[in-house]
Amino acid sequence: KISYLSLRCAGNVVSVGLYSHTSCSKHVPTRQFKRNPIWACGQVGAAGSDPMLNKISTFKDACWRFLRPHTIRGTALGSVALVARALIENSNLIKWSLLLKAFLGIVALICGNGYIVGINQIYDIGIDKVNKPYLPIAAGDLSVQSAWFLVIGFAMTGLLIVGSNFGPFITSLYSLGLFLGTIYSVPPFRMKRFPVAAFLIIAMVRGFLLNFGVYYATRAALGLPFQWSAPVAFITTFVTLFALVIAITKDLPDVEGDRKFQISTLATKLGVRNIAFLGSGLLLVNYVAAVLAAIYMPQVNKLYYLSLSSHSL
Repeated sequence: KISYLSLRCAGNVVSVGLYSHTSCSKHVPTRQFKRNPIWACGQVGAAGSDPMLNKISTFKDACWRFLRPHTIRGTALGSVALVARALIENSNLIKWSLLLKAFLGIVALICGNGYIVGINQIYDIGIDKVNKPYLPIAAGDLSVQSAWFLVIGFAMTGLLIVGSNFGPFITSLYSLGLFLGTIYSVPPFRMKRFPVAAFLIIAMVRGFLLNFGVYYATRAALGLPFQWSAPVAFITTFVTLFALVIAITKDLPDVEGDRKFQISTLATKLGVRNIAFLGSGLLLVNYVAAVLAAIYMPQVNKLYYLSLSSHSL
């Protein structure tokens, strides 16, 4: 028998089936039911008296999923590492006034990231319905029109911030990143159809452009000319190779949809097992190289023992 629980919500008693998807009078996204149906019904009871608040909450959730939060975390962590490196090298030049510029830089990076992952979702609706049905456009939680407004807004905001704060060279790098993200997803280019071009674009944007651009912009903000250093070269190389591994292995769970829509990836060509081994091998080589660099090139990191132990783990 299915047990029932009575909840008092917004002054009304609502009978909620613990395993039912239809016991609430208001529509609640299926994703919320799967996580916790009682919590979902409670949310409806709280917001049910104001449909506008409910719509805003749903739209906010869809926008957050549209941004692909895990990619934001990677972008933010990589940026913070490079900024910290530049500041450690020039601690005497740190000023509180740079905080606003750093914040604007993070916002610009998030906007660029949002544009790239957003434009990909717009042109991959059919594939995502097979591979990633939880994404907001594929799930029907975000309209294509709204998605276009978001990606155009992201691109314009990012370009405006970079152009008005970081100079023409960084603006050019930022524009190059947006261009590469565009031709990756948008017909007639749609470079994601070609395995080598696809993973080179991802490695370039997520690896080299991000790290080089952030470090260059940080030194410029400090009033210094660009200059490579051993630690920054190490960080950039390590992260670029890491991004290459991500680019090679990211399609492993998407083989079914890629085959259905005739998207050629390394996983569809060589098989999931082979690509999994290839990705694991490259990642292992990257970490072994980092350990060897810490042993034989201690100048890449003053915290020699920390670098050695962390990469060994």
